[in-house]
Amino acid sequence: MQRKVVAKTHRGDDIVRYTLRNRGGLQAEILNYGATLMSLRVPDRGGKLVDVVLGFDDAKSYFEPHPYFGAIIGRYANRIDKGRFQLNGVPIQLSCNRGETHLHGGNVGFDKVLWKASGNANVEGESVELDHRSPHKSEGYPGNLSVQVTYTLTTENELRIKYVAQSDKDTIINLTNHSYFNLAGAGSGDITGHEIEIPADYYTPVNANLIPTGEMRNVAGTPFDFRKRTAIAHYIDRADEQLFFGKGFDHNFVLAPPQAPLAIAARVHEPRYGVVMSVWTSQPGLQFYTGNHLDIKGKGGRHYGPRSGLTLETQRFPDSPNHPNFPSTVLAAGKKFFSTTVYRFAVD
Repeated sequence: MQRKVVAKTHRGDDIVRYTLRNRGGLQAEILNYGATLMSLRVPDRGGKLVDVVLGFDDAKSYFEPHPYFGAIIGRYANRIDKGRFQLNGVPIQLSCNRGETHLHGGNVGFDKVLWKASGNANVEGESVELDHRSPHKSEGYPGNLSVQVTYTLTTENELRIKYVAQSDKDTIINLTNHSYFNLAGAGSGDITGHEIEIPADYYTPVNANLIPTGEMRNVAGTPFDFRKRTAIAHYIDRADEQLFFGKGFDHNFVLAPPQAPLAIAARVHEPRYGVVMSVWTSQPGLQFYTGNHLDIKGKGGRHYGPRSGLTLETQRFPDSPNHPNFPSTVLAAGKKFFSTTVYRFAVD
């Protein structure tokens, strides 16, 4: 494992990049700023290593506004309508950073903080553990929250992400990683030719502000039916109100409860170069987003335009605190939150 100081914050703190490798040739780079997955190189059908996550070449670019490339999102991933909810009968008001919406933790979410990091290696593979303490009332959230995120590059060609959190007061939590994937390589074009399978019978439709309505709608007969492997291009430009609201896919899929510690959430195939990614999780939801609003210069000076990357964010549901029928996001004082997500790579 390699540890290298690659930049400084404006306060003079070290920005450190950890490089993890496994015997299968995979390589992951993680920054302690935002606990960010900076790059992930995997072999394609011809054995060439391909960086499959969008982002930047230099660490300082992550200080500037960007669409959450590779970052850990918290305290609450996705949207909370007007930043409002009730907890134990008490109204809570969070910061609103996207119009009247609280998005991805607010103005200073976990993607914009420096995490304490340490690297190690064990029988599973090389890993980096990142810790952050979010103080009471940060962005409006109750409780002093401690969070630990561990990235492990396993011997089974997996990137495993484990989340642990604990608060001294009742609070809400929803943690995820916000990597944009292009299995043909970052900056190689759009992802509409990728073929995807999401084994979900239901998704949560949204209003024009992308806030869930509270309904869980059956995917049968809709452009959201990915229960069989289907090219994204087959559905993404259909005349459908939900796709109009999102300018493409930006929706939460309802996953079946795991029959084991982890359940399959998605499989993605890139037909040109043969890279296959499967996503496994202990979480009940999956946000499938097709990068509909991307417009930024990324690695190698390449332009990332709309649909040049996709996200598969494992999660609780958006706006869950305002929908009693959605899985609870309440973390009771003194209790621990656990979740695991695995991105597994192969070729066909």
